[in-house]
Amino acid sequence: MRILVLGGDGYLGWPTALHLSASGHEVGLVDSFARRGYDTELGATSLVPIVSLEERVEAWRQASGTRLATYIGDLTDPVFTHRTVEAFRPDAIVHFAEQRSAPYSMIDQAHAVYTQMNNVVGTLNVLYAIADVDPSIHLVKLGSMGEYGTPNIDIEEGWLEITHNGRTDRVLYPKRPGSFYHLSKVHDSHNIEFACRAWGLAATDLNQGIVYGQETEETRRRPDLATRFDYDAVFGTVLNRMVVQAVCGHPLTVYGSGGQTRGMLDIRDTVECVRIACEHPARPGEFRVFNQFTEEFSVRGIAALVREAAGDDVAIAMVDNPRVEADEHYYHAEHSGLVELGLEPHLLSDTLFDSLLAIARRHRDNADPSLFDPSVRWRATSSPVGSRQSVLVA
Repeated sequence: MRILVLGGDGYLGWPTALHLSASGHEVGLVDSFARRGYDTELGATSLVPIVSLEERVEAWRQASGTRLATYIGDLTDPVFTHRTVEAFRPDAIVHFAEQRSAPYSMIDQAHAVYTQMNNVVGTLNVLYAIADVDPSIHLVKLGSMGEYGTPNIDIEEGWLEITHNGRTDRVLYPKRPGSFYHLSKVHDSHNIEFACRAWGLAATDLNQGIVYGQETEETRRRPDLATRFDYDAVFGTVLNRMVVQAVCGHPLTVYGSGGQTRGMLDIRDTVECVRIACEHPARPGEFRVFNQFTEEFSVRGIAALVREAAGDDVAIAMVDNPRVEADEHYYHAEHSGLVELGLEPHLLSDTLFDSLLAIARRHRDNADPSLFDPSVRWRATSSPVGSRQSVLVA
């Protein structure tokens, strides 16, 4: 297949592109380098050094004998988006190209507006490009389990059958997201579902849990194929952050009571889930949803696992929760679709010590402990007057 990966320079986009290429597909990459710009803005860097996209692409050519096509531009530009889809003529588009951090979206008004405009407008442009160039292109979109929030009922895979006043219908599962970032994902899901219903497009929405890890089979081939390892409080996901805190002798920061429970998955399962979705496409007119995670953990439970793996001298610090969320709640989500299509999950118990902790120890001299503690608070708002009005994205 010909597969175009949007956000192909990012934490997940890069290893996904390599995995698809190694699986025999012809792959193109699209990126605006916005993610690298966020590092400049926040004064943060990846724990594991990464090279430029040009160097990465050349390294993959040398390692695999395969060339990756690259397109540099912004999906919020409809002309660029349309021309790129027309030039590459993909069978499938994998869409990672969004601002992915909940804390970043909550910094202030400018960051909230930027996040929603970047994410929602970019996705709309992709939908219009598909409809115009070739409606048979299968869109594989990275959604988020955070779209659902934490309802007091089981979370189904995207859809819910309800009976009300004696009548039954199948509707999109109700969403109650917890940040302006997660709200942008909800808007995406509704826009994509409408495009499938109105235009007959085919789309798979991968509502992904929290990803941990940094290495895949492909990125391990050479150091210059490495993907990012974010550990700061804005972009670093909870497990990656705690592992780096542990090897630096810093207390593991648990927000609130630590009872927040989320679905999680290994980065190797992320790239495999995308491959499976591409090779088993949705039908024309179908908006298909998979909940993409393999295990559920509470934040408190994650801290206990890291402490057990890293050593009993690792401290756990309970800090005030900067977010607006329930500290204790019911959480049970269906996630059978990808397993039924062949996913064989990696479990955290099998990878925490040998992979995550080993990577963090190898690169701990690159860590900046000042980035560990939360700096963004959900209840703090800033008016346009006197607040930062521009967001550095490149």
